[in-house]
Amino acid sequence: MMKKLLIAFLCVPWLAFASGEALHLDKAPDRSHDLPALQNGAKIFINYCLNCHSASYMRYNRLRDIGLTEQQIRDNLLFTQEKVGELMTIAMRRADAKQWFGAAPPDLTVIARARASEYGSGSDWLYTYLRSFYRDDSRPSGWNNVVFSNVAMPHVFWELQGEQVLGPDHKLTLAKPGLMKPEEYDAMVADLVGFLNYMGEPVQNYRKELGVVVLIALAILFVLAYALKREYWKDVH
Repeated sequence: MMKKLLIAFLCVPWLAFASGEALHLDKAPDRSHDLPALQNGAKIFINYCLNCHSASYMRYNRLRDIGLTEQQIRDNLLFTQEKVGELMTIAMRRADAKQWFGAAPPDLTVIARARASEYGSGSDWLYTYLRSFYRDDSRPSGWNNVVFSNVAMPHVFWELQGEQVLGPDHKLTLAKPGLMKPEEYDAMVADLVGFLNYMGEPVQNYRKELGVVVLIALAILFVLAYALKREYWKDVH
């Protein structure tokens, strides 16, 4: 009897998982080594996202890491701050944002890493989310999202993407085209997601490159240490 109860207890989580619908995420293009794409993502983020979402752990001068000069940052991306060394903050208060939108917009500095802890890939989640808005008149903003049901955020890119509708088969259809073709919009979103992923860890590429160098150095040291060991112990029987 105890054996049967144990088997049933172990099977319950798997049955619960199987009963729910798995969230399908589209694969986000890798922009981590594409500096022009990251620069475009920074421009999109500052022009469209930074009005409501802060990136309060990121400084403007970190954009030098993706190939921008301080003068380019100052002339093209610095709209609300005075110095390129300042943080990417916003003027809107969280209390006001919660009253207007129903929820305060989250800080986006580490949003890719936060979603990665939940879904395995923060880039894939963001890439799918930003392409999955659809018209829903029952929502206060007039928009809903397949990935994030009943989201408070309106579709800020609707003029670019157009208007999608959700069919009875739960598939999205483009009802009204936007200023961009679907492939152009997808490429723009990929650039933005690439920048969001970069913000979560600006030194990610350097860390990986340094890791390879360290592993090579350790491999060389291992060979030298092994040769030294053989030399010391060659006369020991």
